[in-house]
Amino acid sequence: MIRPIMPDDTDALIALADSIEFFSSDELEELRQMLTNSLSKDSDIHPFWITDDDDGLVGLAYCEPERMTSGTWNLQLIAVHPTHQRQGRGAKLLLFVEQTLANRGARVLLVETMGTPDFEYVRAFYRQNGYEEEARIREFYAQGADKIVFRKALSTQG
Repeated sequence: MIRPIMPDDTDALIALADSIEFFSSDELEELRQMLTNSLSKDSDIHPFWITDDDDGLVGLAYCEPERMTSGTWNLQLIAVHPTHQRQGRGAKLLLFVEQTLANRGARVLLVETMGTPDFEYVRAFYRQNGYEEEARIREFYAQGADKIVFRKALSTQG
């Protein structure tokens, strides 16, 4: 069941983010602070978080509006617990995000990821879900670690 995240979900969501092994302890603490801050707001234009709840939280997505744009959003995080991957859950979360944003009048969703070989499966996921590579910033994250930006139009106006 995909649903909005509630304040009581915080610890479980940090544990979920930790399970995918992409985040350092400092980044997990920053993620906790972002979650706490955004859950204190209530508006269609503020960031939003959703989860896939299957007798425990197994998926997570977070997106926020791009500053100084009209209808452009950035998917900052999408993750599925390793024991629940390759079951279509990530695609369902992504589709839910896209539909929610389109219903709010969003035009474009951007996603950034790393251009290293170990992230090829992530880039393939976005391509399989209708995203096109829009930009590459060489050496962005570190030497040899490009930033790749994917884009998807959410409406015919995109």
